[in-house]
Amino acid sequence: MKTKIKILVTTVVLTLFMSGNATAQGMPTYDNTNFISLVKQLIESGKQTAQMIKSVKFLKDAKEAIEKVSSVVEQLRAVEEIAQNNQRLINVMQNDLQDILNSPYIKPEEVTRVTESFSTIVQNSLDTVDFIDEVLSSDYLKMSDAERAEILKAKELESKEMVSNITTKTRRYKDIISFRKMQDKINNRETNY
Repeated sequence: MKTKIKILVTTVVLTLFMSGNATAQGMPTYDNTNFISLVKQLIESGKQTAQMIKSVKFLKDAKEAIEKVSSVVEQLRAVEEIAQNNQRLINVMQNDLQDILNSPYIKPEEVTRVTESFSTIVQNSLDTVDFIDEVLSSDYLKMSDAERAEILKAKELESKEMVSNITTKTRRYKDIISFRKMQDKINNRETNY
């Protein structure tokens, strides 16, 4: 019994001393369920990323289409404004210019000057219309929509200036006629003193 106790105590002592230095190594274990769910999450994430890439491409294409439509609308507005300005010029030529030229208060030598002044503006207007037709119909040296819109905007401003110019000239000639009419009335009034 004493030997059994000595063996037991020795075993316990050795176990205690060796347990501090001892390390256990075992077989690593893999949880297949977690690995499979990780793979499934990666696949799902890849699908979502692919869908997001498709959405971004669709939105980019939509943005480009909207920009093209916006550019076309801008060009149409500019052309419409130029057409309206040309119509104003035609109206002035048909109505006001005839009134000015038919007035007895415009001198014969002034008729030519008035006619040339108005016809220069009308010729510029016709040249603008021809240029716009060329820009819109023949791709005008393969320019982009933005460049085409910029040219049309510049022509629109020129057209507005022509309308302003012809309006100013018309007003000036009407003022001259009015002044001469008043002057004629004053010079030819009857005096009863």
